Amino acid sequence: MPTTSRLASSRREFLRQTATAAVAAPALFHAVSAETATGILSGPQKGPVVISTWPFGKPSNEQTLKTLREGGSGLDAVEQGIRLTESDLSNPSVGLGGIPNSEGIVQLDACIMTGPGHRAGSVAAVIGYQHPISIARKVMETTKHVMLVGEGAMRFAQEHGFEKGPEVTDGQREAWKKWRSEQPKPTVGGARPPAPNHDTLALLLLAPDGNLYGGCSTSGWGYKLPGRVGDSPIIGSGLYVDNEVGAAGATGIGENVMRYCASFLIVELMRQGRHPQEACIEVIQRIARQDPKGFDLSINFIAIDRQGRYGAAGTGTGFQYAVAASDFSRVEQSVGLTSAPIGPVGGNRPK
Repeated sequence: MPTTSRLASSRREFLRQTATAAVAAPALFHAVSAETATGILSGPQKGPVVISTWPFGKPSNEQTLKTLREGGSGLDAVEQGIRLTESDLSNPSVGLGGIPNSEGIVQLDACIMTGPGHRAGSVAAVIGYQHPISIARKVMETTKHVMLVGEGAMRFAQEHGFEKGPEVTDGQREAWKKWRSEQPKPTVGGARPPAPNHDTLALLLLAPDGNLYGGCSTSGWGYKLPGRVGDSPIIGSGLYVDNEVGAAGATGIGENVMRYCASFLIVELMRQGRHPQEACIEVIQRIARQDPKGFDLSINFIAIDRQGRYGAAGTGTGFQYAVAASDFSRVEQSVGLTSAPIGPVGGNRPK
């Protein structure tokens, strides 16, 4: 853990930056103390350390560590951790159990990235395949490309024998029918307004050898327009890994993340010396200063650096995320940022 003096110095510097930004844009947010904004900053931890979005990331974290213990590589561990959640058909946000698009079909997005070699693979708008994270890895390892989408991605998956599954589960089909019956008549082109609720699994790993890995998988915005792709499979938006610095991942409304290359920006702030949690906070504040919606963005971030320090932040009340290491696995509450001063937060405390 950092010494008291070093932690205090870090918080004083963060307070100075926050106050400066508040003066520059007084209509958008009030300055808050660094102690209030950041909660408890996690100290360095020796790998493995794995962090993921939402409570459903906890079993994925544990599967990631299990894969490492059984001799798998860091890339294997991230893939297997995410596959666990993709396999859960009761999860409405990840995998084929997710909320379908406005035409009643689930379209999946995923990406994977490895610190060593700075490689990445991505797929989007994939229909009927159980594990888009594995397809993304195959794109990275066997093609000259980073991203395949739609028909091309599905043809690629078929050629490599990936597991298929339902285009939509029975339960989600019934929910979609109900949603459709309650919507106004379609606009020109058949578009219907999308539903607001969706989540994403982003998972970041600091492996025992000090290398960094990450992955992201989602069924996307519920009842989205067919072909819509959010931030999750976009390198630098939903996920970014830099082996020299750290890694970051996102969840929330992808359109509000991808317009700012947010995960890349978080990593760049860590490169400048920010603690991962401070970097997440600063990026949210920067986006809120520029965006007409202010803090009404529904965006959340996780981050980890090469020292094993980790953190998270989100708009509003924040969000729950999961973190695990060799001696613990738990769900934590992130910092929450609004246009008004926020109350004390738990930071990195066991639940």
